[in-house]
Amino acid sequence: MSEQLQRLLGIMARLRDPEGGCPWDLAQDFSTIAPYTIEEAYEVADAIDRGDMHGLRDELGDLLLQVVFHAQMADEAGEFGFDDVARAISDKMERRHPHVFGDADREDAEAVRASWEEIKLAERAAAGDEDTSALAGISRGLPEWQRAVKLQDRAARVGFDWPGPAPVMDKLLEELEEVRVEFDAVAAAPDDAGARDRLEAELGDLLFVAANLARHAKVDVGAALRRANHKFERRFRAMEALASAEGKGLRSLPLEAQDAYWSRTKDAERAAAG
Repeated sequence: MSEQLQRLLGIMARLRDPEGGCPWDLAQDFSTIAPYTIEEAYEVADAIDRGDMHGLRDELGDLLLQVVFHAQMADEAGEFGFDDVARAISDKMERRHPHVFGDADREDAEAVRASWEEIKLAERAAAGDEDTSALAGISRGLPEWQRAVKLQDRAARVGFDWPGPAPVMDKLLEELEEVRVEFDAVAAAPDDAGARDRLEAELGDLLFVAANLARHAKVDVGAALRRANHKFERRFRAMEALASAEGKGLRSLPLEAQDAYWSRTKDAERAAAG
């Protein structure tokens, strides 16, 4: 084990030491730390998206700390330790790459992916998992957009899929119209819980189909949404700067005036891009 990894494990053990440890760290459990683990994974993705290698180094360290934290708590409970975590993933990687660590023929990327899924299915069966569905093993802890794409991808592997993006776009328009109908229903009866429930269901269908369209385009939904978020934030901040430079605050302006600043921001971006 590397010197720095051993150091990190020692730091976490001390933080969790009932005698002289950190009160905050000692108060945590798996459920309270889990949200931080998810947040750190997203911060890793953000650093990669920004091309910030210095930041990526730091964010990977934060993510590693989460693994060490969970392993320390499990060790205290007598369940497993960090070595067991490392051994389990090492065993899994060797087992799932027989074309590298075994005698199987070296395959192309798509064949490797199919082999990976077959090995996972065999692992679940060996562990006594009786769920033989093509959708088995998809975590319910994933962000829902990511889980939607995984569900669609698994269904596609057995042939349940649109033949291309055109019918998906048709379906998207159909779902959009159904959302419009339910919005009208809620507007007509704002206190009708059933109408609001139907609106939520239709919005869910619309988002599910949008995720499917991204899958057909071979576009990562998370990356596309991050890009849209970044663009909106960049433009909105530019709007605020323009208004401030003219002695105005967006909050005090009507929507039409705010839209004018938005258009100016877009025009400035296009001009800067040539």
